[in-house]
Amino acid sequence: MSINNDQFYSRLPVNRIPLSDLLTEEHLFYKIPDNWHVIITDIKDSTSAVQNGLHETVNLIATGSIVAILNISFKANVTIPFFFGGDGATFIIPPAIKNAAIGALQIYKSNTQNNFNIELRIGTIPVKEIYEHGHELKVCKFSSSGNFSIPIVLGDGLTYAEKLIKEEDYQLPDHELLEHELNLSGMQCRWDRIKPPVNTYEVVTLIAIAADGVKQSEAFRKVIFHIDEIYGSPEKRQPISVSKLRLKGTFTKLGLEIRARFGKMKVFNLIQTWLTNSLGYLYFQTKNGRTYLSRLVEMSDTLVIDGKINTVITGTEKQRLLLQEALNTLETAGEILYAFYVSKESVMSCYVRDLKDDHIHFVDGAEGGYTKAAGVLKLKLRKI
Repeated sequence: MSINNDQFYSRLPVNRIPLSDLLTEEHLFYKIPDNWHVIITDIKDSTSAVQNGLHETVNLIATGSIVAILNISFKANVTIPFFFGGDGATFIIPPAIKNAAIGALQIYKSNTQNNFNIELRIGTIPVKEIYEHGHELKVCKFSSSGNFSIPIVLGDGLTYAEKLIKEEDYQLPDHELLEHELNLSGMQCRWDRIKPPVNTYEVVTLIAIAADGVKQSEAFRKVIFHIDEIYGSPEKRQPISVSKLRLKGTFTKLGLEIRARFGKMKVFNLIQTWLTNSLGYLYFQTKNGRTYLSRLVEMSDTLVIDGKINTVITGTEKQRLLLQEALNTLETAGEILYAFYVSKESVMSCYVRDLKDDHIHFVDGAEGGYTKAAGVLKLKLRKI
C-alpha cells in the first residue's frame, strides 16, 4: 500500500528561534519519507564557464531548473524543500511529481545545451537508497524574519547523492516516457549586479562543512554563532538593499533571460521584457512597488543549509578577517572545512509568481562566488 505523504514538508512547523539554537534542537528535525526522491541539477565544468565570464549565465541556468520544478510542485499543490547552489540546485520531492520533474528538466537540459553550449547534469536517487547506504537526511523549516522560511537539512544524505550523480558513469534511471512540458513562467533576471548597502562593504560567499567524524549540528552551530557575533543579525549582513537595486537596461543583458526561458531568442518577448523594465522604474515609485522592493530584500535567499552551510553576507574587511580567524581556529581543531570568495557585488536571479507575496530571489556573490568557493573547498578536501 502506497502512503500519500505529499504534504509532508507543507505540514512542517516553522521554527523562529535563533538558528544557532535550532541546529542543536534535533527533535525539531524530521526524517524525510523514504518514498521521496532527491533530484540534483548541476552545470558540468561550471568552474571553466565562470572563468570564461559566464557566471551570470551559470546562475540563470541554475535558477531555471528551480523555476521548472517549482511550477510543477505549485500545479500539484505540494511544497518541497529546494536549495540554490549557484551552479545547480537540489530538490527533495514526493513521488507524485517525480516523472513530471525529470521530464521538464530533460527538455531544459536540451535547451541549455543548444542555447549556451553548457551541459546541465540531471540526477535522481530515491531517499530509501540514501538510507540503505547508511546516510541521514532530516529537515526542518526556519524563518529569521517575516513570512519567508527556508528548509534546513542535517545529515550527509544530499552530499552522498551529489557525489553519486556527479560520477562520470552515472546514468539517469529510466522514467515513464510521457509528454512532458517545461514551464519557466515567473523566471526573471532583471536586476543588474548589486553593490553592498554601504560603499565600504564587501560581499563574502562562504561554504562550510563539518569535518569527518564531527557532529554536524554542533559544527554548524559554531560557524553560525561566529557569523552572528561578528556580522550581527541576518538583516545587518544582508547584501541586498533597496537603494542599490538597478534594473538591467540593455537588450543584451535581458536577452539571456529570454533565451533561457524560451529555448531561443524571441524578439517580441525581448521587447516586452525591456518595456516592462522601463515601466518598472515608474512602478517602483508607487506604494505597491515600494512594498514589493522591501519584500524582495526579505525574500532573498542568502542562506542555504543542505548538509553544508552556503551563505552570502556583507560587511567590512575587518569583519571578514575576524571571521577568517574564528573559522581557521575551528578548521585547525579539525571541526570544519571552509572556503570563501570575496567580491564587490552580488548577483540576483528571481522567481516571481506574483508581485505581492509569491516571489523568491536567489543570491550569489558576483563573478561566481559559490562556484569559486566550492573550487577552493574541493582542493582542501583532496588534501585530506
